[in-house]
Amino acid sequence: MENVCVFPGTFDPITLGHVDIIRRALQLFDRIIVGVGVNSLKQPMFSIEQRLDWIRAVFANEPRVEAEAYEGLTVAFCQKKQARFILRGIRYVSDFEYEKSIADMNRALAPDIETVFLASAPAYATTASTLVRDVIRNGGDISAFVPEVVYRTLQANPG
Repeated sequence: MENVCVFPGTFDPITLGHVDIIRRALQLFDRIIVGVGVNSLKQPMFSIEQRLDWIRAVFANEPRVEAEAYEGLTVAFCQKKQARFILRGIRYVSDFEYEKSIADMNRALAPDIETVFLASAPAYATTASTLVRDVIRNGGDISAFVPEVVYRTLQANPG
């Protein structure tokens, strides 16, 4: 049986921290589906199409990584994609507390789907999409926080 995981998030935008988690998780899983969640409570800075394009560009040479948008419960998306694992990156203890509560709810909804936590590499522990968006809004340099394709796109279309 193929070990497939879903790495869910908004990826608004994808950061080097996300990329690092995905690359490291390739050692654990046969296939990783980057699930770009559509959340009606969040107003994203970038379109779903742009976010998917960036993810696909970053992993263009890695056939085991795919990106797909989804709405609704992450466990329902996992079931649809026949993924038995949910991958989550953890930066701090506070992330773990929040993610553990979600993992517990997911387990109650779908006991056959496991959540796997990967600790972020120290170099990316402070990198969060929310902070990157703040830097973008204020005209700062995001080159140290995002993949080159994201940086180039935003340099070409700054506003």
